[in-house]
Amino acid sequence: MPKVSSVIVPYAAYLRVYEPLVAFPDDERAHWTRYARRADLPSYQDELRRSLADLLPTPPVAVPVHESADAFVTEVDGVVCVCPWRTRLRGWQALGELAEDFPEPVLDALIPPVVRRQSALDYERWRERNPDARPWIRTATWQVPINWFVLVSDGEREYDRGGDGEGAAAPMLRYRTPMVQARRRVARGLRALKEAVDEGPLIDGLVDVGRWLEEFHPRSLVELDYGGLVHALPAGELEDDHSAADVAEGIEALRHGDGAAAGAAYGRLVERWRAVRDRRSAN
Repeated sequence: MPKVSSVIVPYAAYLRVYEPLVAFPDDERAHWTRYARRADLPSYQDELRRSLADLLPTPPVAVPVHESADAFVTEVDGVVCVCPWRTRLRGWQALGELAEDFPEPVLDALIPPVVRRQSALDYERWRERNPDARPWIRTATWQVPINWFVLVSDGEREYDRGGDGEGAAAPMLRYRTPMVQARRRVARGLRALKEAVDEGPLIDGLVDVGRWLEEFHPRSLVELDYGGLVHALPAGELEDDHSAADVAEGIEALRHGDGAAAGAAYGRLVERWRAVRDRRSAN
């Protein structure tokens, strides 16, 4: 596969669902079955490079004209599972969220209003024909949402420090868990949080991600990938990052009514991610 650019595009984390082939309709299943046999399967950086290339023309291509036919592929207990990119759908959704992140003058400079309006109209028409469509991938820039950590455990943490020197592999930090475990943790976490607090963004976020998970096959795999955020964390801190353990400890403390221990766990989490927030502010 030709590379659009050799530039590494950083600072985004991903929550992905890999579904077994049996979960897809016959025609789509046939496509993914053939696709999974390829020898040159793309990485997340390949997807980002393509998106970056679309933003370079004038006017920029905010949302791809055609839906991607690519996916991430993995094997779970001998069963091939795929995570379709659905870049066009995710592009529409991300475009709708940009107004929350940028003031209008900055947004107009990034993507002209006429491009945004046309994309919004295209999305509206597409949704009328595809009311049940949902993405297999969620993206978060400059952070890993706390509710994502609820889905995984520290024992599922996979870390690779990468290599040294030019051209070496980048560091990798991810968690992978069976769908049934992720759903069970969502339910337990919500019970503990609702017993401790009436409402809040963590509860809202966990309800939202729990509903999203219910859309997928029960034998799916859930992956939380730090992605490009490995480049935003200070050297040496990535290896010691056990944020999922802190979140689990905090929820367990709430379950036992120990507010002090829950606060201490949350404090460690906030302090660990302070450097990333500072870098985001500097940009």
